[in-house]
Amino acid sequence: MEIIRTGIAEVVILLPKIFNDGRGYFFESYSQKEFNEKVRTVDFVQDNESRSTYGVLRGLHFQQGEHSQSKLVRVVEGSVLDVAVDIRKGSPTFGKYVSVLLTGENHKQFFVPRGFAHGFSVLSETAVFQYKCDRFYAPLSEGAIAWNDPDIGIDWMVPEDKVILSGKDECHPFLKECDCLFDYKDDLYEKI
Repeated sequence: MEIIRTGIAEVVILLPKIFNDGRGYFFESYSQKEFNEKVRTVDFVQDNESRSTYGVLRGLHFQQGEHSQSKLVRVVEGSVLDVAVDIRKGSPTFGKYVSVLLTGENHKQFFVPRGFAHGFSVLSETAVFQYKCDRFYAPLSEGAIAWNDPDIGIDWMVPEDKVILSGKDECHPFLKECDCLFDYKDDLYEKI
């Protein structure tokens, strides 16, 4: 597995080693030993999968407090633009984001640590999205910021009139209005 560093140290892209032959391909999609050695020690406890159509935008979501989650995400079919936004007050990269194109063909994975809001937009006709979480889903700890926050300025690569949102995702606050952010100094969010 190759680790690709990004503009935010805690957020990394993983590129697995692909073995191709006349039958197709094989790769190890996850090794806890290798992940812990090359990225950081994380114990994933839950796997999730979603299927979405073009223009669906899910995000920007996070869980708060003791239920905050790190995620390892990938696309097994189709393509998405995946985004992690630093929402740790006091961080030198507060309000900045990293984005990566994840496709069923490039096999890239994206590690989104605790203290970051996460979202993605579907760029293909359909996409199957999978992710691992290191904490169980806790509905009462949900938080989110607006996908179209002008201070963050994410280009989701989907025309605004084609974006499809859930009812919940239509009404999240902008980052400057959100009072449920993380503290950069808190060790819970695993600075590296």
